[in-house]
Amino acid sequence: MVTLLLSALACFLLQTAQETTLPTESDYYEIVTLDVPEESPLEVSGLLVLEDGRPMVCTRRGEVWILDDAYSANGEGVKYTLVTDGLQEPLGLLDLNGWIYFVQRGELSRMRDTDGDDRADEIETVCDTWRISGNYHEYNFGPRLGPEGNLWITTNKPFGQGAFGDVSWRGFALRITPEGRMLPTCSGLRSPAGIANSPTGDMFYTDNQGEWCGASKLSHLEVGDFHGHPWGIESCKLPAWTHEIPPMPPDGKPMPEVAKSHPTFKLPAVWFPYDKMGRSPAGMLWDTTAGKFGPFAGQMFVADQYEASVMRVSLEEIDGHWQGACYPFREGLQCGALRLAWGQDHSLFVGETNRGWGSRGTRTEGLERLVWSGEMPFEVLAMEAMPQGFRLRFTSPAEAKSASESSAYKLSSYTYLLHSPYGSPEVQTETLKVTEARVSKDQLSVELVVEGLREGYVHELHADGVRATNGHPLLHPEAYYTLIHRPK
Repeated sequence: MVTLLLSALACFLLQTAQETTLPTESDYYEIVTLDVPEESPLEVSGLLVLEDGRPMVCTRRGEVWILDDAYSANGEGVKYTLVTDGLQEPLGLLDLNGWIYFVQRGELSRMRDTDGDDRADEIETVCDTWRISGNYHEYNFGPRLGPEGNLWITTNKPFGQGAFGDVSWRGFALRITPEGRMLPTCSGLRSPAGIANSPTGDMFYTDNQGEWCGASKLSHLEVGDFHGHPWGIESCKLPAWTHEIPPMPPDGKPMPEVAKSHPTFKLPAVWFPYDKMGRSPAGMLWDTTAGKFGPFAGQMFVADQYEASVMRVSLEEIDGHWQGACYPFREGLQCGALRLAWGQDHSLFVGETNRGWGSRGTRTEGLERLVWSGEMPFEVLAMEAMPQGFRLRFTSPAEAKSASESSAYKLSSYTYLLHSPYGSPEVQTETLKVTEARVSKDQLSVELVVEGLREGYVHELHADGVRATNGHPLLHPEAYYTLIHRPK
């Protein structure tokens, strides 16, 4: 009996020791916090890296800075040069044809340095067709360059009434031609804090949970789309809107049912389930580092402002609709993450602020970098749709026995309501059965046969039972796939 007890105790102590030494996010991606200018809080609202490798940031206070010596291992010694100030809450930067473009509350503008002293010598208005009501929430985001040569921006809808009454073109994606003409393009947006163009030229935006937006989401922008919020429908009756006028959406129907009855209503590419995957998705960008930032080349990283984190997304196009899965990536930033940009050394710059948009973290604003250690994390590289289930691809080989057991995986599905209250609970939830788990010969993927797949629903996966060949569990065992279409 004593021998058995000692043996059990030894096994328990060994298991505990293994658990306490399991790798964490910080083993793979270090957070480097940069010095900030002493004379002004660095509430980063826009971020880009110039051709010479120096970061440029704009702030919610209306300043634009260029940073020298921004790549030190400890973040110290950064030198800041003030490019200009006095702007009205710029929330994005774009380097294009010798100009820096940025969108303010009342206009799309551009500036340039003509004498090489890192100071803006010229600032011009590109387009100011839209008006502002004085409402605090009339933010504008962008610009980003579309494949047709137009600049895309997104506009926040107001919260409550403005001092000068309601104005048009709030809650829209707008295109601005090189000549400065505004082309209203997509309606029904709510709080579209991020907009980005993919390497293939497709335009995507992130939206925040709230009224008529059941959960935060990533959506594909195509001309004439309606994304669910009725605020902008009145603007669609103006001559500048040249597409079908969306009807008033039903208040309280599940999203997949609305999509069937309202052809212009666009379901998202990815839902970000509330609190499971952040609360406030913002800026995003694709991994174009060709493996120099880890195994996620071609995928998307998304900043979350509330969680002070960066999430990861993999996408695929099925029957003409972009869809895919989201995954946790890196938590623990000092403040709400708003903007992302690749550094010259393939590290990821993260611009941060939380004023008016409360977030987790220990600071109220700042700038950080994520630096890959070179070690390979054991992760679900991608969750992909199959006719009878899902394929999971891993970043490194899985242990065959654990990955082939159906009990290693838990799946459920649910959707959200399109309705006027703030946010939506998960509705029509069902537990799904994994009947088979077929591991590939190289152990880098597994095909799951699943009973009960539903188009238009989030499919939540937990793969807690899967182990790497060294016995370690997945760094992040959860994934959330938005299944709009099942492949045929």
